[in-house]
Amino acid sequence: MPSQLKLSELIAEIDEAIHYRFTGETFWITAEITDVKKMPDKRWCFLKFIEKEGNFIIAEMKAVFWSHNYTFIEEFEKLTKQIFANGLEITCEVKIRFHARYGLDVEVLAIDHSYSVGKIILEKEKTLLRLITENPSIVQLIDGEYITYNQQLALPLVMQKIALITAPNSDGQRDFVQEMQNNQYGYAFKIDIYATTVQGESAVANMLKELKQIHIIQQQYDVVAIVRGGGSQIDFAPFEDYELAKMVAGFPLPIFTGIGHDSNTSIVDMMARHLKTPTKVAANIVEHNFYFENEIMQLHDKMNLAIENKLYHAKMQLQQIKSTIKAYSPESILAKGYAIITKNNKIITNPAALNINDKIEIVLQSEKIKSIINGKEKNNTEL
Repeated sequence: MPSQLKLSELIAEIDEAIHYRFTGETFWITAEITDVKKMPDKRWCFLKFIEKEGNFIIAEMKAVFWSHNYTFIEEFEKLTKQIFANGLEITCEVKIRFHARYGLDVEVLAIDHSYSVGKIILEKEKTLLRLITENPSIVQLIDGEYITYNQQLALPLVMQKIALITAPNSDGQRDFVQEMQNNQYGYAFKIDIYATTVQGESAVANMLKELKQIHIIQQQYDVVAIVRGGGSQIDFAPFEDYELAKMVAGFPLPIFTGIGHDSNTSIVDMMARHLKTPTKVAANIVEHNFYFENEIMQLHDKMNLAIENKLYHAKMQLQQIKSTIKAYSPESILAKGYAIITKNNKIITNPAALNINDKIEIVLQSEKIKSIINGKEKNNTEL
């Protein structure tokens, strides 16, 4: 019978071999993380490192951040604006650990943020390239700027019916609605709230669902607003998603985004009309409507001025006509010393209508003279 060892004895030998090989050494590795379990209260984080070929995992190892290194996770989230969560690929420094009960794992000592930031930037550039390559009819890169079908849509003259995509009972929702309801011009708006998650793993699918629903009844709305506010800068990963960005870029209603981050512009922002915060989106809509009202008021003033000018000129022309009529009235003519000859109550303008012995009246300014014609002769006197 072969010699036997207790389990503890075998483990002790493994421990000794590992201790001999790895004590004092650290290693930089690049791997995908999964099974992430953060414990912020204790400042611990348990996870696994994995390596894949295609969709198959070919290597796997448990890992841990202890409290004295938990700050690296916080720095990672702050610098990369990404949640430290399943699916990320990171480069980090580790040391090998072996425990008689818990087995082999690695302790994470540091994270190379530059690698993570660079990878995130690369992923963003890849997504943008895919958008313009696969969707040239709705996304184009012109002079360094992304121009989309949605951005080119003409805004309605008045934006009154709003489809609002936002987290339920969130600061972003309250800020947007309050700004709209309390606007200084007293405008009334119809706001339909499509409440959904805007961060986390399900956010993309949920926002796509709401946009599809709005698309079906698009005739009921003037514009769409996607807003969120508050929280950490690390929660904006859904707005870098290809499918969501594609949907926004080709959406048939103008979309405004106000997702509350000042230091970064997401891909979805680039596909829509980007404003920084929910309040700014609401204020922009209000001011757009005020601009239209102001244009109407200016047209009203111009029309009134034009009418006043027309009336003034018409009045002047009428006055001139009156003056002309007055100047050629019988009274005016008689006042100048002229006389009017009538025969049978008809004014005579042609001497041929008068004959010898005709009875006529000579009308002067203050008197009428009745007479009988006893002779006619040509008047050769030049006046």
